[in-house]
Amino acid sequence: MDNLLQLWESTGIYRMELGQVIMILVCLGMIYLAIRKGFEPLLLIPIGFGGILVNLPVAAMGDPGGLLYLIYQVGLPTTVFPLLIFMGVGAMTDFGPMLANPRTLLLGAAAQFGIFGTLMGALALTSWGIPGFEFTLKEAASIAIIGGADGPTSIFVTSQLAPQLLGPIAVAAYAYMALVPMIQPPIMRALTTEKERAITMTQLRVVSKTEKIIFPILLLLLVALLLPSAAPLVGMLCFGNLMRECGVVERLADTSRNALINIVTMGLGLAVGSKLSSESFLQLTTLGILVLGMIAFCVGTASGVLMAKLMNAVSKQAINPLIGSAGVSAVPMAARVSNKVGLEANPQNFLLMHAMGPNVAGVIGSAVAAGILLSFVG
Repeated sequence: MDNLLQLWESTGIYRMELGQVIMILVCLGMIYLAIRKGFEPLLLIPIGFGGILVNLPVAAMGDPGGLLYLIYQVGLPTTVFPLLIFMGVGAMTDFGPMLANPRTLLLGAAAQFGIFGTLMGALALTSWGIPGFEFTLKEAASIAIIGGADGPTSIFVTSQLAPQLLGPIAVAAYAYMALVPMIQPPIMRALTTEKERAITMTQLRVVSKTEKIIFPILLLLLVALLLPSAAPLVGMLCFGNLMRECGVVERLADTSRNALINIVTMGLGLAVGSKLSSESFLQLTTLGILVLGMIAFCVGTASGVLMAKLMNAVSKQAINPLIGSAGVSAVPMAARVSNKVGLEANPQNFLLMHAMGPNVAGVIGSAVAAGILLSFVG
């Protein structure tokens, strides 16, 4: 009988706590949304599964020496995973639409207002002592970066400024990226008229191969010399893009945007999932992070649309304000949403390539914003 009792007490079922049950259900919900609804499956599935593993009693997957702990230590404190993903993103990204219409850089920059506006808001809420909204400057900066709608950048900044918040911030960043088709359209419609949404834009000029090769080199030199803390993110983005555009290392470019980024994505997802333990996630602070992250994302979307409207007021060449919402760096989903809402107003209005300009500008903008935060907060 004593042996049976000892056996029972050694099982995970006996040692399961309510918090672990809740977190396992939350992680199962992530997997459901990824499979059933198609919400960022490449990341939500490994994150959700990693979260299940770390909440299994007795297994100790996230403890020192455990598999998830080792994956986390290799990829996140070192920032290797987000940087390699940025290299893959660079190898997948065509900067042509942005180079064809350089004004869209302003839209990508405007969308980053959500980051800095939320930073100020988080600090204001902290000063008021509202429960769940009590953050240090570094924690507030890490939460604010969610507004860029860029998961790797959020992880890169949080890993250095507030690693204890990595789990909820990563989940919030990728959750809002996945919910772009639901979050953005109501904001876009509220800030534009039917006539504005129906604006047809002129065809983009053809960008030469030489321009595409020179651009990542100039971008790296300009950003890295002015803002060295942004060099890792921008450098890997530019390196990946140069491999794509130069045309002589296609094998390397193909590996970066396919096999390598897939491998790193699995590791990144499991590493983030390892931070979803019930002890660290089920706190009032998590709710504050989710709320502020949503505000950051919505403000970023609205800022891009409003900037496009302002540019129309001072420019003779019309810009459809809908493409301003693509200034957040959820590539290419935000651009597709701009195109979809535009087609609703005008079935002949194809905005996808125009929206890709601010969309890829948003990738650059979020990396620069990360560099600014690391320089002045880190």
